[in-house]
Amino acid sequence: MDAPEIVTEGTGWFEQPGDRAELDVGFSVTARTRSAAVAELGARVAAAPLAGDGVEVRHRRLWVHNEWRKEKVVGCRAGEDVALLVTDPAVLESLLSGLIAAEPTSLSGPRWVLADPAAARREAQARAVTDARDRALGYAAALGGRLGPLRRLSEVAEPDHGAPRMFRMAAAESADVPDVRDLGLEPEPVRITVRCTTTWSLGV
Repeated sequence: MDAPEIVTEGTGWFEQPGDRAELDVGFSVTARTRSAAVAELGARVAAAPLAGDGVEVRHRRLWVHNEWRKEKVVGCRAGEDVALLVTDPAVLESLLSGLIAAEPTSLSGPRWVLADPAAARREAQARAVTDARDRALGYAAALGGRLGPLRRLSEVAEPDHGAPRMFRMAAAESADVPDVRDLGLEPEPVRITVRCTTTWSLGV
């Protein structure tokens, strides 16, 4: 007969403050003609602080479509969605103030992430293995045996628990630069969670 085995699952997580932030900002305008809509959109986007020290544009998505009323084209709507990466949290407040003053159609973020999640992942992996081994030790003792060597280990897919709350707002009402200091946008903890399945031999 095959030697008896103990199979356990372990969970480990590790948190540390995010050191980068992701922002999504969108602009849209309407005009009577397609050319006018695109031109006005270009002016709106050009006025927004989408580039600078500590800020990177990850990608842009342009869209243009007709506006219909009673089965008749009455104009055109054009828009651009921009994904930003803030690599220096010190510039986040001024960046958000400038973006809101540019009157975007939508703005969401910050979503805090880690520039280098490898160290946090390794700590979470170590904690997951320790948890799985502790559980296996308990079962071995309950069976009156001893825990033997590890035979197999596999990682279990884990949903992302690191996405923080979203901050959303519509376009600003005026061109004044708003004060965002009281909105609680400081770096938030990013949690990395790891789950593993382990198989151990059971000794007598």
